[in-house]
Amino acid sequence: QVQLVESGGGLVQAGGSLRLSCEVSGSIFSITAVGWYRQTPGKQRELVAAITRVGSTNYADSVKGRFTISRDSGKNTTYLQMNSLKPEDSAVYYCTAELGFYYSNRRRIDNFWGQGTQVTVSS
Repeated sequence: QVQLVESGGGLVQAGGSLRLSCEVSGSIFSITAVGWYRQTPGKQRELVAAITRVGSTNYADSVKGRFTISRDSGKNTTYLQMNSLKPEDSAVYYCTAELGFYYSNRRRIDNFWGQGTQVTVSS
């Protein structure tokens, strides 16, 4: 069973830092791309940052220069380093990945989401 598990959320003061982790587990043969999204109540989920298999990255304008996405391919883990946090960064952060995986002895590709981790930045 393929799973994405996020960790690293919590409560931090404005100006502080957090590092989120997204670990992929299960019978996978490839990770094409991984993205971090965030969502606050009443708003649509928005893309924060993404990284491809070859290491290309893109960021939301609101986090450029403050957040960094990276991957440890050996650990099937993607990180989101968040610095200079602001109260408006408070949200539930979700990890999503396009994965190649084995199912019924066949190769398949699909998108998966984690359960989310809460980030709260106090002013």
